[in-house]
Amino acid sequence: MYLRSFFGEIHEPSPCATCSDENVLDFEVRMAFQPILDAGTREIYAYEALVRGADGEGAGAVIGRVRENQMYRFDQTCRVKAIDTAARLGMQQRLSINFIPNAVYNPATCIRLTLEAAKRCGFDSSKLIFEVTETEKIRNTAHVVNIIRDYQHRGFLTAIDDFGSGYAGLSLLAEFQPDVVKLDMGLIRGIDQDRVRQAITGGILSTCAALGCRVLAEGVETAGEYHQLRSMGVGLFQGYLFARPEIESLPTVPASLWDAIESAA
Repeated sequence: MYLRSFFGEIHEPSPCATCSDENVLDFEVRMAFQPILDAGTREIYAYEALVRGADGEGAGAVIGRVRENQMYRFDQTCRVKAIDTAARLGMQQRLSINFIPNAVYNPATCIRLTLEAAKRCGFDSSKLIFEVTETEKIRNTAHVVNIIRDYQHRGFLTAIDDFGSGYAGLSLLAEFQPDVVKLDMGLIRGIDQDRVRQAITGGILSTCAALGCRVLAEGVETAGEYHQLRSMGVGLFQGYLFARPEIESLPTVPASLWDAIESAA
């Protein structure tokens, strides 16, 4: 599945029976990491792995090169690359990985490669978080729910990414309750100045509290957004206000930055 030049000594695992050698990726992927912060403890709750190209190209450019028949291999490549890079960097926190639900044929078979990668690299698989994005049109909701429940049964944390921006919305949340709901940046942008966004976000927070889901605000860029969301009860944060993604590196958030954010009017 993975080109040897991508990963050095990482050998090519066996794909699902539906995958053929014609589907190999003809380009390299790298991983950037962005911290997810717990505002209550000021500690890094997790790092999200974000795909990048060989020369640092963004996720959109990379995904744009993936053909339909390569989706399975791309999904698995990103998982293994994220775990391999995180282990090499000595990550001790949770690792959040995006997965493509339409690329997963059988949860038990596809997760095997992920577990093998974690075991080979010495990364604690209990620290994995799997994010399903709401922005991708889900072809089979029942299949996605089956995947998530399989992952939850195995003890993995799960998350809905980009909540409030895509196709599934509350209907997906009704089908399964993830550990974390990530508010889309479009919903929280300028929320400190927007009563409508405050009202919508407040409703989501109430729903998530009733369901036992933690809420994460992603794409936070200003101290005003942070303070508004914090006052509403959001505890997990991610965004440029704290740290930008860094390729093959684990950004930290110094206490001095936290002090500056907290003291900002």
